Amino acid sequence: MKALTRPTRLAPGARVAVVAPSGPVPEERLAAGLDILRGWDLDPVVAPHVLDRHPEFTYLAGTDADRAADLQTAWCDPDVAAVLCARGGYGAQRMVDLLDWDAIRAAGPKVFLGFSDITALHEAFANRAGLVTLHGPMVAAVDFIKNTRAQEHLRATLFEPETVRVIESGGGAPPLVPGHATGVVLGGCLSLLAADLGTPHARTSARGGLLCLEDVGEETYRLDRALTQLLRAGWLDGVTGVLLGSWARCSPYEQVRTLLTDRLARLGVPVVEEFGFGHGEGALTIPFGVRAELDADAGTLTLEQPALV
Repeated sequence: MKALTRPTRLAPGARVAVVAPSGPVPEERLAAGLDILRGWDLDPVVAPHVLDRHPEFTYLAGTDADRAADLQTAWCDPDVAAVLCARGGYGAQRMVDLLDWDAIRAAGPKVFLGFSDITALHEAFANRAGLVTLHGPMVAAVDFIKNTRAQEHLRATLFEPETVRVIESGGGAPPLVPGHATGVVLGGCLSLLAADLGTPHARTSARGGLLCLEDVGEETYRLDRALTQLLRAGWLDGVTGVLLGSWARCSPYEQVRTLLTDRLARLGVPVVEEFGFGHGEGALTIPFGVRAELDADAGTLTLEQPALV
């Protein structure tokens, strides 16, 4: 697996677009997130349909066409340096096929940020545009607007990426499987990766990758089903290492941990848990598409190059 093209870091005064590819966005939380971005001397612009709600499916932030148009327009605007997702939820899979990937590639690399449901877009930007993206806290998410650690790690990644080339889990948990591994970082929300299998925008394999996995609100049997699907499909064949993030509002963690060990230890690669990304307070920003080294024993991920140029 090859490393992908890195976007340019942000500078003070940069214009950043906020979009909502998935679920509806609470206005007061959006306002709080925008205030944080302005405090970083960024110039955030809110896409036209961010506060919309689908007329029939109220779990969506507006229609599929409008959500896709917002992202497309923001990406192709030469004055926009970054496209930041407001929140996850559900809906990215419904709109990703409406994007013009020829135009996105022609517009050149820029920063893209999100996680959870945005996993489908991380896969698409990697597979269709060959771009590094950032798996990190979103503008209108509670775990961003109320958590200094999440804010500081994202800010450093955006403005001074060389200062966060070593990402430390901080959890102190021993590895599920010890060892060292190198590869290209990829992954996201487990259930979304499983749902994305076989689609035009997803990787056909995670071979050669350091795979990041996390999820939210899933019972153990559903996590089992998603992991087993990835295993049966051969998608995990050749993975060099696994980093496990948060499992917020899932079954009791000891039960989840037993499942993760059962399904992943058979890969014969290092597996580290509690790595500090995903749904949870103080979530770290993890760049996807960069080559890195995982030290499962020390709980560190060392990037060969900074996430952004």
